[in-house]
Amino acid sequence: MMPERAAGLRVRVKVCGINSDAAFDAALAAGADWIGFVFFPPSPRFVTPARAAELSARRTGGPPRVGLFVDPTDQAIEAALAVLPLDILQLYAPSARAAAVRQRFGRKVWRAVGVGGREDLPHDGAAADALLIEAKPPAGAMRPGGNARRFDWSVLAGWRAPAPWLLAGGLDAGNVAEAIALTGATAVDVSSGVESSPGVKDPALIRAFVAAARGSAPGG
Repeated sequence: MMPERAAGLRVRVKVCGINSDAAFDAALAAGADWIGFVFFPPSPRFVTPARAAELSARRTGGPPRVGLFVDPTDQAIEAALAVLPLDILQLYAPSARAAAVRQRFGRKVWRAVGVGGREDLPHDGAAADALLIEAKPPAGAMRPGGNARRFDWSVLAGWRAPAPWLLAGGLDAGNVAEAIALTGATAVDVSSGVESSPGVKDPALIRAFVAAARGSAPGG
């Protein structure tokens, strides 16, 4: 039996890897709940903190801004926060490091967890305010994360999430409703699934994804 979503609960959507004016504007217009910036140079979605600040300044307020970091030093996080007051730090880092960052910077911390099978599902969420559940990177991958791949969602059957969580990895407008129905996810994260080519966000795909995610909720 899959985790159940409360009837009528609005599915929340994070659009990650925002790196252009058009992508930022489209995500906000579509009603994204979080805007994500990638501060990992090997990614085709990489932006500098200064560029992320320029994009964020296109609209004061609005959805929380999320900064994605991979095994960051304190100095790297400090440099980003100096130009952009991120609301959430999304980390690819061990649990202990996530807890230390959370204490050091006083920001909400999301920790990404790669899943290949049931043995990878987290049972302790104390180090983070939320968990991002996605596919393990394939062997030899140069980047962490789902790498546009979905995992076997059936492994979530019977899992009791230890913290709020988002489903990620391989999601697009064509499968997000199925993913939500099968897993009971109340929040989803998309990046490559709304791109016309690696790193290039497509406003039409962003709109379609948010609509599909919201349409999957009862009364959505």
